[in-house]
Amino acid sequence: MKKTELVEAVATAVGLTKADATRAIDATFATIKEALAKGDKVAISGFGTFATSKRAAREGRNPQTGEAVHIAARTAATFKPATDLKNAVNN
Repeated sequence: MKKTELVEAVATAVGLTKADATRAIDATFATIKEALAKGDKVAISGFGTFATSKRAAREGRNPQTGEAVHIAARTAATFKPATDLKNAVNN
């Protein structure tokens, strides 16, 4: 499902215009992004938890040449699905 399909589904389910649904979805994603950038967790009951995790710097290898490459430390966004979401996907 692409964003446009999500917008259409939300607009139909809630009875909003596509423009209003787009603004609501964009605001939701922006809020999640801002919270993760601050290092906060975002827990949505029945759906899952968005969080960040620290990845340490490490040495990797270029698969074509075998040359050692330094991979910098970074912060990655993670998602842990809730039990309800896992059950819905598996049933």
